[in-house]
Amino acid sequence: MYRDKTKVIRIGDRVIGGGNPILIQSMANTKTEDVKATVAQIQALEDAGCDIIRVAVPTMEAAIALEEIKKQIHIPLVADIHFDYRLAIAAMEHGADKIRINPGNIGSIERVKAVVDVAKERNIPIRVGVNSGSLEKELVEKYHGVTSEGIVESALDKVRIIEEMGYDNLVISIKSSDVLMAVKAHELIATKTDYPLHVGITESGTILSGNIKSSVGLGIILHAGIGDTIRVSLTGDPVEEVKSAKLILRTLGLRKGGIEVVSCPTCGRTQIDLIGLANKVEAMVQKYDLDIKVAVMGCVVNGPGEAKEADIGIAGGKGVGMLIKKGEVVKTLPEDQLLPTLEDELKNWGR
Repeated sequence: MYRDKTKVIRIGDRVIGGGNPILIQSMANTKTEDVKATVAQIQALEDAGCDIIRVAVPTMEAAIALEEIKKQIHIPLVADIHFDYRLAIAAMEHGADKIRINPGNIGSIERVKAVVDVAKERNIPIRVGVNSGSLEKELVEKYHGVTSEGIVESALDKVRIIEEMGYDNLVISIKSSDVLMAVKAHELIATKTDYPLHVGITESGTILSGNIKSSVGLGIILHAGIGDTIRVSLTGDPVEEVKSAKLILRTLGLRKGGIEVVSCPTCGRTQIDLIGLANKVEAMVQKYDLDIKVAVMGCVVNGPGEAKEADIGIAGGKGVGMLIKKGEVVKTLPEDQLLPTLEDELKNWGR
């Protein structure tokens, strides 16, 4: 697979590339200058399973704030820089474990070199990011529009600039909000470079549309063996990005651990609030690092059979429910005891 052959890059205390596990990244949506709010959000993301966090650095105050933020978090910190090369340098001087730049909007070659020199001195990786929305005019004209080929050429041009400055501690990201364009671009670039790839569908949208677009796009790309870090970009709470990313990786068999919840779609036989119960179960299991499958079924008639592939499950009827293990009913109990009984089982799982 492509990811087995990518260069190994160290980001803080984490390692990507070379077949290492795919890491989940998110981005804080707080004002970076607000250290307290930013730290609180990053700590919530850590708890959710985020491996790497990126923050915006639009001001010198934000760059300086990285130093204090770093003291209070436990995952690598990436500084996102646009336009001002001095902010990239300041971010590295104040503790960024990695910086994200587009050399095309940093300015002159001298300014790019000033950034690269500091990164080289401190051995800080640079993520070269190119989005379809910022593709250079000449490439749009060359390819008669925004295309996968143009995105890839733009990214590799930027990489070449940095390589010619004697630095190759790089990660590449090429993003588009067009899912199929993003897929094609990743398939193309994976054959042309061995740098680790950060994968995501940019500007993918709200929780609903963003999850669907990201799942389709990331699913195709990751299943092809492409991608070393991922981000599910959602317009919403960044914690939701991490939850979705974990589920995508687990669904593809690329990550183990964490409880998978399966539930039936409801039908006319359902006599409990299955939708509410399933949502409560899904929220409740987030805190357990168990590699098991939990079923939530709405019918005591078919529930045990439908839940036979799950490790444990619950099924509800009219005022009464069942606790099921591997398709066998092990306990009948009042409906209001289904959730607490399931949680007790999970607390004592494996004991």
